[in-house]
Amino acid sequence: MASGHDDDNIPAASGSPDASLTQDDSFTSTSHAGLTYPWGDAAPGAGETIRIAPGISWARIPMPGSLGHINSWLLDDVASDGADGVAIVDTGICLTMCSDAWKALYAGALQDTRITRVIGTHLHPDHIGLAGWIAKKRGVKLWMTRGEMLTARAIIADSSDTAPDEVLAQSRAAGWDAAAIEAARTRGWNMFQRMIFPLPRSYVRIEDGDRIDMGAHQWRVVTGSGHSPEHACLWNEREGVLVSGDQVLPRISSNVSVNITEPDADPLGEWLASIDKLIATVPADVITCPAHGEPFKGLHVRLMALRDEHRMRLYNLAEAAAKAPLRAVDSFPLLFNRPIGEHNQGLATGEAFAHLKRLEVEGRVRREDRDGVWWYHGVA
Repeated sequence: MASGHDDDNIPAASGSPDASLTQDDSFTSTSHAGLTYPWGDAAPGAGETIRIAPGISWARIPMPGSLGHINSWLLDDVASDGADGVAIVDTGICLTMCSDAWKALYAGALQDTRITRVIGTHLHPDHIGLAGWIAKKRGVKLWMTRGEMLTARAIIADSSDTAPDEVLAQSRAAGWDAAAIEAARTRGWNMFQRMIFPLPRSYVRIEDGDRIDMGAHQWRVVTGSGHSPEHACLWNEREGVLVSGDQVLPRISSNVSVNITEPDADPLGEWLASIDKLIATVPADVITCPAHGEPFKGLHVRLMALRDEHRMRLYNLAEAAAKAPLRAVDSFPLLFNRPIGEHNQGLATGEAFAHLKRLEVEGRVRREDRDGVWWYHGVA
C-alpha cells in the first residue's frame, strides 16, 4: 500500500499537504428551499451520537477545510456471536483529528459497543480514509461496491513526486497559464494516497439492489454515479431512512468532474441520470442522512433543485459559447460562486470539463483543439 501509515502513524493535518482539499469540496452552494430539518442545526459533539430513527444513529467527525466535518452513520447490527453492535458508514480522513474523534466515540457513546463492519459509500478520502484503520483495529471487514474499491486501489497505486504528463496536458487544454502548470507539476501526485490508511486486501462487495440484513433492520443498496464511479446509498424502506453519502447533500452540490483516468467520460450525464433514478426509486418522504450537513426531509425537492441548477448552468454555458468560443477556465465565473485559485483550480477544471462534455454530448457545443488548448464553440 502506498500511504505508508501504520497504527501509530496517523498524521496531523499539518503533516499532510493539501489535507483540507478533497474531491468532496464543493464550489457551489445551491438552493435548499422546501427542505425541513427535524433536528435543526443540532449536531452530535465529541464522543456523542444522536438517534435518528430505529436502526440508525448519527456521529460527526471533524475535518480540516471548508467542509469542516463528515457525518458517520451508525447502523444497528448484530455480531457473529449474537452480540449487539453497529456498522460504521464512512469514517473521515486519515488524520489524527479524525482518529481522535473515533477514540472519543469508543470511550463515549460507543463504549462497550461491538463494531461489526465498515461500509464505505464511495472512494474519496473523507469517506474511507480511516476505513482500513477501523477494520484492522476492530477485526472487521470493509464493505464497498466494486467500482469504488477497484478505483481506489488504482489511484493509491498511482503515486509520484511530480504530476503525470496527462495531468499537465489536461491543464493546458483547460487554458491554464504556464506558471499554474508548473506549480501543478511540482506539487506531486500523492495527496489521495496520503489521506487514506492502507485498505484491507480483501473486502465484501455490495451492488445495486442488494439487501443487507443488520439485526432487525434491512438496508437496500441504491447506487449512483457522476461524483464517483459506483456510489452506494443505503435505504431502510421500513423506517423511511436514506443514507445518501455525497449523492444527495442538502446545501451544496457535490463535485462532478472529468479526470485523467477517463478523459472522454460524461460524469454529469451520469449524475443527472442518477438523480432521475433516485426520484423513481426512493420515496420523497424519507429522512435523508447526508455525508455533510444535517439530516433533512424533502428528498425529491432537493434532487429536482440539483437537476435544475445544473441545467441552468449548462444553459448559461451554451449561451456564452454561442457568443464567443471559450476555454474551460473562461467558464469558471459562469459555474462557480466563489473565487478559483491555485488551491482549487484542479477541481474547478474537472467540473468545467464535465459541463462542457455534457454540452458536447447533447450537440450544443463542439470542441476545437488549438495547439493543445481546447476551445468550445456554440452549435446553432
